[in-house]
Amino acid sequence: MHIETFTPPRFLRPAMVQTFLAGQKFRSRGHNPMRDAAQDVILDLPDGVRLSGKLSTQDNARGTVMLLSGWEGSADSTYVLCCGRHLFGQGLNVFRLNFRDHGDSHSLNEGLFYGGRFDEVWDAVNAVATQHSNLPLILTGFSLGGNFALRVAWENKARAIKNLHSVFAISPVINPLAAAPIPDTQPLIKRYFMKKWTTSLAKKAQAYPGLYDLSIFEGEKTIMGLTERFLKFTPFETIEDFFNAYRIWPDDLTGLNVPTQIIMAKDDPVTPAAHLRDLNIERPAMLIELDHGGHNAFFNSLNGPTWYDLHIARQLEDL
Repeated sequence: MHIETFTPPRFLRPAMVQTFLAGQKFRSRGHNPMRDAAQDVILDLPDGVRLSGKLSTQDNARGTVMLLSGWEGSADSTYVLCCGRHLFGQGLNVFRLNFRDHGDSHSLNEGLFYGGRFDEVWDAVNAVATQHSNLPLILTGFSLGGNFALRVAWENKARAIKNLHSVFAISPVINPLAAAPIPDTQPLIKRYFMKKWTTSLAKKAQAYPGLYDLSIFEGEKTIMGLTERFLKFTPFETIEDFFNAYRIWPDDLTGLNVPTQIIMAKDDPVTPAAHLRDLNIERPAMLIELDHGGHNAFFNSLNGPTWYDLHIARQLEDL
């Protein structure tokens, strides 16, 4: 497989510049046929779980791409909209999933979201694959969504999704316990996630009055501190159990039966590439590790498609 090099211009090389640009709304402005074609969808899943998403279809589609955002992102996150727009333009249907409590879905389920809720995400992927069983399904996830995508690839060994064609994980979280303290050391990233998470929790409390006492979070000024207090609303007793519930373990990417690609930047300031060193990666899984790119970024220009947009499209040319 030929992998194109990624050498952004000097002004775009700093990791924080790349990472900052990933979420900037100006990138998603302009005509977006995928968005024009989008229909709101509610997936009714086992155990009464309901997840929302947005589906864009087109005549003579070559496949269906399912996009999973990062933590506290959504189906309308800039990087999701831009990747979806590019792949829709390549003749692919696009389904953009909201995890539980992401986007405007806080009222759909009583329980709160956390990374250990894998089964409902697998159920959502399976449901979309089944609804489009005549087409290959391409699963693409970003950050926490990349983590979920890798776990779907692993689970596919036991519960095969017959038309799952390939998996792409962009800047995936590998070792949450080791990665979780990092945002607290990065002021801009910390402020972003603190605001997003506390706003999300407030929406949940508003959707289910009297069920969630958010006063336990008062005065807490770190993400790790919020997480410690958040354990009260989960089945986990320790912070280690909480984070290890969605860790990618050393042998999880061995013996896979679906082509799986991890795209990671060595300078990622959120999910360190060093965490990949613990993994045993064997075909059909592969790692694409680039010198630059930040987190969920990989920009060669301010407005054009990202490196991974172009790469994924190239991988799907023969569908």
